[in-house]
Amino acid sequence: MDPLWASIAELWWVAPIAVGAGVFGMLGLRHQRALDARRLELDAARLELHDARAQEWSSRSTLKLARAEFTRAQAERAASRATPSDVAAARRALQSAQRDVRAASANVRVRRMRVSAARSGLAATSDPAHRPLTRVMVVHDTINARWLAYETDPARLIAFPLMSDGRVPTTAAYLTARAEAQDLRPGSAQARITPVQYVAYRNAVDRLGHAFEAAEKEAWREARASGMAPPEPKPEPAAAAWTAAAQQFLERSSAALAWATENAAWVAARVQDAAPPRPEKAPAPSAAPSPPPPSAERREPVWPVPSRSTQRPAS
Repeated sequence: MDPLWASIAELWWVAPIAVGAGVFGMLGLRHQRALDARRLELDAARLELHDARAQEWSSRSTLKLARAEFTRAQAERAASRATPSDVAAARRALQSAQRDVRAASANVRVRRMRVSAARSGLAATSDPAHRPLTRVMVVHDTINARWLAYETDPARLIAFPLMSDGRVPTTAAYLTARAEAQDLRPGSAQARITPVQYVAYRNAVDRLGHAFEAAEKEAWREARASGMAPPEPKPEPAAAAWTAAAQQFLERSSAALAWATENAAWVAARVQDAAPPRPEKAPAPSAAPSPPPPSAERREPVWPVPSRSTQRPAS
């Protein structure tokens, strides 16, 4: 027998095991990729929390240094080797460092809340349409569609020329943010990216949204000033708004009260129709008048009390 066929006959079981291992490895890889895509927001929130803690530690170190500098400036001033302006500058630096520490501490608290929110929303990301990267890409596409509406509609091109003019600062800022977000955009929603890349892309999309809102606001302001757009509706005064709300509340309360009254009357009528007739009660026998209580014997009061000086009558 040929040695090759003999080896194949002895080692035929290797091929099914290799195929099964490859299939299971591919399934495990797909599951790991899906899990990484679901945990992307949580990993990004943890990364931001780590950076916020590092910033807080740095700001606290700066605060200690500023406090030491302020103490040194006061000592130098007491020894007449520093001017009052030096002490004032050290005090301003100390106050600025204190504000930075408070801001860094608040940022850490916000990042902790984001980590908790991302952890609680991890179960809702099983649907591919609700995964973090997919949501950010949908927001990016929505902003691009809103901008293209100004570029492709002739009526909007005439009414809002600032949206296409790169010399306008707000429009130039939007175009810069648009190019940055487009450079950081992944190839597809199923692409594998690191939490650092996801944070950079998400922040770029946030900046793009703010820049578009600013450019659109400026374009509408210029269009209203030139008469190409209707004027902005004036907000109602606070008193008028409260009066309208109170009037609406009174109307709803009156309607609810009328409905409750009608239902109560209907229920009372139904109960009265369903209840059996009440039997007439016999008049109660009149009770005989009770005799008055016996009066105690009335005794005459002895007054005044006789004294020794009172003479007794002769017997």
